[in-house]
Parts: sequence; C-alpha cells; structure tokens
Amino acid sequence: MNQSVGKKKISIVIPVYNEESNIEKLFNEVHSVLSHLPYNFEIIFVDDGSADGSLLKVRELTQKHDFIFFIELSRNFGHQNALKAGLDFSQGDCAITMDGDLQHPPSLIPDLIQMWEQGSDIVFTRRMEDKKLSWFKRKTSSLFYSMINKLSDLKLENGTADFRLMDRKVLNAFAKLRENELFLRGLVKWSGFRQVAVDYIPQERHSGKTKYSLFKMISLAFNAVTAFSIKPLKLIAYIGLSLFLLSLCFIPYVLISYFMNKTISGWTSLMMVVIFFGSLQLLILGIIGLYFSKMVIQSKQRPLYFVRDTNYPSQIHLN
Repeated sequence: MNQSVGKKKISIVIPVYNEESNIEKLFNEVHSVLSHLPYNFEIIFVDDGSADGSLLKVRELTQKHDFIFFIELSRNFGHQNALKAGLDFSQGDCAITMDGDLQHPPSLIPDLIQMWEQGSDIVFTRRMEDKKLSWFKRKTSSLFYSMINKLSDLKLENGTADFRLMDRKVLNAFAKLRENELFLRGLVKWSGFRQVAVDYIPQERHSGKTKYSLFKMISLAFNAVTAFSIKPLKLIAYIGLSLFLLSLCFIPYVLISYFMNKTISGWTSLMMVVIFFGSLQLLILGIIGLYFSKMVIQSKQRPLYFVRDTNYPSQIHLN
C-alpha cells in the first residue's frame, strides 16, 4: 500500500497473547476504519509469548501488507510490558493502543484522532457498564478502581481502559520509563499532559477467554497502589498506634483483676488474641515486603522485555 508523503502517521499497537482466532477479524475491522482516514498508518502486533498460532497469523498478514509489523517477545512478559514494547517501537505522530480480543471497538478510532487533532495529548477511554456482565464481574471491577483511588494518590475513573491515544511528545516521555511492574493506566494519569476521556460500550469478545483473571486483577491493583502511594505504610503506622493506645487502656483492667484475685485463665480468649495479632503482624510484614521487593527488583535494572524477532525497520530498541 502506497502511503502519501507529508501526511501525519498513526501507529496502532496491539499486544496479543493466544489470540489466533481474533487476529484476522480484528485486522479487517481496524483496516476498514483506517483506510477511510486521511492519514498514513502502521499496525504493530506485539506477540507476548503466545503458545498458539497468533504469531503465524500476524506473519501471514505482513506478507500481504507493508504497513503491518510484528514484534515477537522472547517469552510472556505480561500485557503491560507488551504494550510498552509496541509504544517504544512505534514511529507515528501518535499511537493508539488496543487489545486483541475486539472488545475495544475500532469504530472509535476516528473519535480518538479527532480529540487529538483538537489539541489533546492523551485521549483515554472509559468503558461504560456492560449489563451483560455478571454481577460479580461488575462488582469486582468497581472494587478494583475504588481500591486504587482510596489507597493511592491516583484518581482513576471507573472503567478506564488500555484503549487510548498518546501524542508523540507523550510517547517520547514514556520511552524513558524503566519502571518495573508497569501500570500504564496509572502512569498515564500521573504523567499529566492534556488529557480527555471518551466513553465507549465494549464489544463482546470475538472468541477465546479473558486473560485477566480475578487473581491477576488483584495483583494489578496491588501493583498500582504500591507504585503510586505510601498510604498502606501510613495505614500500618495508624493501626500500630491505635493498638498501642488500646493496650494502654487494657492495663488498668488487668491490674485491678490481678489485685482482686479475679483473673481467669481462658484458653479461648487467649487463642483469639494470639490469632488476631499474629494475623495482623503477617499482614503488616506482607505490605512492607511488597514495597521492599519492588525496591530490590527495581535496583537490578533489568530490561522490561526482550525481542526475539521483528520485521520493524527501525533499529530503535528502548526497553
């Protein structure tokens, strides 16, 4: 496909992990939208260590279209790092990131570009509540954002997704990030720049299963909180102070009971106290351990990803 010289260039970054059955349909929908826009464009698929034929599907597309590129990571580094790899390689005047399961509607791309052309540096999307989702899924999603907002210094809107547009100046700034355990939604908000939101109704997943299990969502929430706030550490201090004051109030009762010979050896009450404070200590040590482990891993300065193979012409490899 011949692309005109002088036009602005749009990069579409799509991380894929075992999305073999979705790739061709996703490409057709994205291409259908982009082909009607007055821009040059490139589509970058980042294979995050897929175990199916995802990479083969993408390679087949690259043989047919010169604007499609693949980045094959050496193993599964995780969704956020795969996004970072695609953004690092992209050379467009802006980049749009979207998932490979078709839940991010390609039809919304023109709206993102329009807001960008009007002066926004970042155009992020907010997923509207899907009534088709189970009550449990909707509740845990709401709890996810509530937990982040209450325990961190970020204020993320409910439904904020990794479907967003970022201007070249933002991409250049993000290329400098070497932060371990990325949480891009939080980093986008933290970065500042001129941001605007666009609401959308998610499409149904075309095929396959979601890669974000409840455990992964909880893990992502903990990463977000510990990456952007020390509130959990402050909470520990407040709990410790409260328990210390409570213990001071308990001392007179113990002394009075002792001198009045009313002390009773109670196994049940003793075990309850031991279990309570033992559990509390484990919780406190666990939170401190999370912060400490992040410091240790970050101090190693390991790359966020390794690229095994790519057909991208640029030799820029910022990881």
